[in-house]
Amino acid sequence: MSDSLERSTKINLLKESIVKKLCEVLDKSNSKGWRKLGEIVSSDRRFKVSSDDMEMCSLRVLEVEGSPSLMLLRLMGERGCTMGHLTDYLQTLGNSDALQCLKPPALQILIQPQSVALICGHNLRLSCHAVGKSPVQYQWFKSREEVPNSFSPELLISPVQLKDAGFYICRVNCGDACEFSQWAQVDVLNVTMSYAPGQSYQSIDGRLKLAIHPQSQRLHVGETLQLECGAVGRPIPRYQWHRNGVPIPNATKRKLMIPQVMQDHHGRYRCEISSSTERMWTNEVDVVIDDIYAIGGDSCELFLNSLPEQLYATDKVALLIGNLSYQNHPQLKAPMVDVYDLTNLLRQLNFKVVSLLDLTESEMRNAVDEFLLLLHKGVYGLLYYAGHGYENYGNSFMVPVDAPNPYHSANCLCVQSILKLMQEKETGLNVFLLDMCRKRNIHDESTPNIVLRVTANIVFGYATCQDAEAFELSSTGFTNGVFVKFLKKRLLDDEKITVVLDRVAEDMGQFDATKGKQALEIRSSLSERRALTDPILPSDSADLVHAHSRQWAKAHELPESMSLNFDCGAQIKLGFAAEFSNVLVIYTHIVKKPEDMSFCQAHVTDFSLDLDVDPKEMNRETPEETGIYLLSSSLPQHCLYTRLSSLQKLREELVFTVCLQGTFAAMDDDHPIFWTKSVNIGKPLIARLDLHRAVRRNSCLQTCMMPHSPSQSPCHSPGPEHQHHLHHGSHQDYNRLSPQHGYLHISEHAQGAAGGCSFSCYDQLSQCDFDRAYESDGLLSSPGKLSIPIEATEDINELQAVFISSLHLQPQ
Repeated sequence: MSDSLERSTKINLLKESIVKKLCEVLDKSNSKGWRKLGEIVSSDRRFKVSSDDMEMCSLRVLEVEGSPSLMLLRLMGERGCTMGHLTDYLQTLGNSDALQCLKPPALQILIQPQSVALICGHNLRLSCHAVGKSPVQYQWFKSREEVPNSFSPELLISPVQLKDAGFYICRVNCGDACEFSQWAQVDVLNVTMSYAPGQSYQSIDGRLKLAIHPQSQRLHVGETLQLECGAVGRPIPRYQWHRNGVPIPNATKRKLMIPQVMQDHHGRYRCEISSSTERMWTNEVDVVIDDIYAIGGDSCELFLNSLPEQLYATDKVALLIGNLSYQNHPQLKAPMVDVYDLTNLLRQLNFKVVSLLDLTESEMRNAVDEFLLLLHKGVYGLLYYAGHGYENYGNSFMVPVDAPNPYHSANCLCVQSILKLMQEKETGLNVFLLDMCRKRNIHDESTPNIVLRVTANIVFGYATCQDAEAFELSSTGFTNGVFVKFLKKRLLDDEKITVVLDRVAEDMGQFDATKGKQALEIRSSLSERRALTDPILPSDSADLVHAHSRQWAKAHELPESMSLNFDCGAQIKLGFAAEFSNVLVIYTHIVKKPEDMSFCQAHVTDFSLDLDVDPKEMNRETPEETGIYLLSSSLPQHCLYTRLSSLQKLREELVFTVCLQGTFAAMDDDHPIFWTKSVNIGKPLIARLDLHRAVRRNSCLQTCMMPHSPSQSPCHSPGPEHQHHLHHGSHQDYNRLSPQHGYLHISEHAQGAAGGCSFSCYDQLSQCDFDRAYESDGLLSSPGKLSIPIEATEDINELQAVFISSLHLQPQ
């Protein structure tokens, strides 16, 4: 293990014994103790410690066995402080005893094996990496038995079988020192018969994925009820069975078994599956208990007929688009978070999800075409859009990131035109969730004439009412827009989709910040109890289903992780993860280095110019430094991370260089030596679909543009009468995503030719900023920074009144 990996270890991962010893030293020292350490850290903007933080630490002395140093170290750890940072601070402090506490022991396990649930036939890989003063030896055990020929840091069983399930541990030796890793449980699921054509149950980067759903049961009194479910992921998920919405006591295993069932065991069963960061539900199934003495013949038939009819989808497909980085219009924040959260929720409902950020007009049209290819008879199709938009004459328009200023219908995608194409596929359910403004676009006078079929399967959920704006809740960190803030709490409910949206509307109506400003509007022609939780029953057209599954899988194929061996003897692991369908994360990890190499680091470079990668945000020590905020908890630690966005622009296979940099202890100077390897990973994720291509003739372009072509949609640049601002004092840049500040900012984004403002409310409610970028009757003729007024007040009640009355949306 290289020095760089030890220095990059987060201090909140330090062993409890080391932390306890370090705190004892810092608590007892006066001139070189925790207070002085806090002063040093407070001068570092990365982990700035405020006077309030120091006061909170000092109050720990009033508690029994309270430690101010422990509180300070926890604060530093929460803000990303690493061993390298702490060592530098202690050296500045000059406390040699404290530095001695951090001196690595003769043997230390840095990477522990993690419990995992996986599918029979896949590859099992457990990792245990340790460092010592001399070469380290490994031996893996399953329970008490040695695993044959398992002498390396990684235990690989390929393919894994049902008999391989159990508990594993690794013994590590370094000279006379010996350590055991933590136990890792391996759960192997047998779902050979559950595979749908073209479907994979491979878990990406350890995230939960449902593999086994329970099946409905019809039993007689006295028989045994057996229900089974299962999910793959790392670590092993937790299970909790429910009957009729109520948790069943002690039913916390994958398999639920109730011997000798009685009549009161009948009902609807489902299982909640969770990890530390995710939660999902299985399908809800009916369990019918027949009393052969009380129910028989015609009575039994009547009883079964009284049960509600189960509706099915032949498949579930969702296209999620979040546009935030606009070229000629105000940039947004919430679409990225909203799309990410909805992606995870819809996957739990067994939707095939394509999630895309920042698409141009042609990319959006091509993405819709690919979405339509996945639809066929009986499929549940869902389209979610977050970004700028507008509504004219009952037709909704989504605005691409390259739309001109001002824009009109020829530059945008008409949602009703997409619905028309979906109807031609004879879908079972069409759901549109439009998180955008619905103000009228004064620059678009066209009147589209889109004739839709009369079908009883259409649901529109608008984030706001007609001719109104939609709010974006944002802080300097990451938060949802108002719509998704409440939608994500209800989306997994096993209810008719319109009932779910009704409850979301009720929840939004109780939100004081947007009361009277934004209200969810639902339009529906749904005549059946269709729900997003409905199970999938594939149609008889197996070839068609298989082709559609392959089409979806093309957009979600991650490159396999690989090991690169360099001539110097170092070994590098290259791993990949998907944050969105068009955002790829690459991470490098030092697996092995020569003993005489004092420093070793691997970074990636030389990417295609199509991707426009900022070198300053590549090869960072933490995911957050490179812009990976949403996926960071799922990535392995002790790596260098790079985030590649806009993969849809990639025209050729992705070829890049892995550069190894190292120095040797025997060298007189510290100049590093470099080794390079070229890597070709093909076209990852959405890049395979070539969304950058010219729009096809038989695409949504025809449907969108025929009624409202540029010749029918004259555009006029707005005059000064449409450019109004509120004038206040100073400017705050709300486009920059910076999670280290704690105040909440609520900005309303009206998508379309409408305007709005943004509001900033500090924790103490001592100051509010109102940024009115646009007026509701026009757009700015040119983009740019706006002066943002600041208005201060001493009266909290007055401030709250100003907040409620002055909150407006910023047009999207």
